[in-house]
Amino acid sequence: MSWEPLFLIPSTWSEWRHWGQNDAPRLIPIAIGLLVAYAMFRFAIRRLLHAMITRATALRREGLEAVERRAKTLTSTLNWLFSIFLAFVGSVLVLDNLEVNVGALIAGVGIAGVAVGLGAQTLIRDIINGTFILVEGQYSVGDIVTVANVSGEVIEINPRRTVLRDADGSIHTVPNSAIAVATNHTQGTSRILLDVPVGYATDIDRALQVVREAYEGLLADFPNEGLSPAKVIRVQSLAENRAIIRASGDVRSGRQWEMTGELRRRVAVGLRAEGIALAGNAPPSGDEVH
Repeated sequence: MSWEPLFLIPSTWSEWRHWGQNDAPRLIPIAIGLLVAYAMFRFAIRRLLHAMITRATALRREGLEAVERRAKTLTSTLNWLFSIFLAFVGSVLVLDNLEVNVGALIAGVGIAGVAVGLGAQTLIRDIINGTFILVEGQYSVGDIVTVANVSGEVIEINPRRTVLRDADGSIHTVPNSAIAVATNHTQGTSRILLDVPVGYATDIDRALQVVREAYEGLLADFPNEGLSPAKVIRVQSLAENRAIIRASGDVRSGRQWEMTGELRRRVAVGLRAEGIALAGNAPPSGDEVH
């Protein structure tokens, strides 16, 4: 049984010259075709996603900014996948034009692929989970999320991983297979949530009025932040030594932390002016993740 190499590498100057004159020119149309296909794909994706943005903005509750972030994420991911596909097709065409035994090469790669696949099950789970995240639009680049017990702004997402930047500026890389629950803090409208603890000796009605006036003042001073009239200003619960007053309302996506902080400042100033003291052991409210 004779052994035949997959391809012959030119070893002399004359063989290289023969290859350059006869074989190399055949690679030029392949390279041009791949570049044209890539450019056409990018153009088609941009046109398609532009139409999707227009339609989604008109039909869905998402704002233009949120839809554009999602479109940007999908564009980068589709370009990444199509680049891999073109690299594979181009490699096969180039090897075929170089008279490489592509069938034997693919068979060998297939056998090796089985072995690699057995050790790459986590990678496969990453890609499957990441694909569902992208298709379902669970979050996009620019959203603030909590995944795998890590909170931060999404700065990159692809079928294999999600990259977050937290409030300290640290970068966290999370494999998509590790994401069982994804909490999106900036999709659609966000919400102010503030709990104010006051002692039982306090005039509760006056404390409620202070909180209500602070919220109404915030609403008047920040009309462009999308604040809605307060949904809740009430006594939320009674504890051993304090009553909890809760204030809640909707705000433009991603602005809940700044608006909660401003409302907290106004409530503190108003309570001090009325001589109302906060009770100790206050529960957390408006917890910040960014």
